Amino acid sequence: MDMINMKYVVASIVYSFIGIFILLICFIIIEKLSPENLWKEILVNKNVALAILAAAFMIAIAIIISSAIHG
Repeated sequence: MDMINMKYVVASIVYSFIGIFILLICFIIIEKLSPENLWKEILVNKNVALAILAAAFMIAIAIIISSAIHG
């Protein structure tokens, strides 16, 4: 039976946290660059189009981060 190499497990966890941190930093930058408060527009004003745009941004950045981490 093959043993799971702990080095790979730890590396995956560290890279996951790095990816999440980078994603949050990118979202904060987009939040600062936008003329309106994104969270207020999405939650209070129920702006569905802006919610879809924010989701697409998060997915796109996540794909870029995952491909950069895993090569």
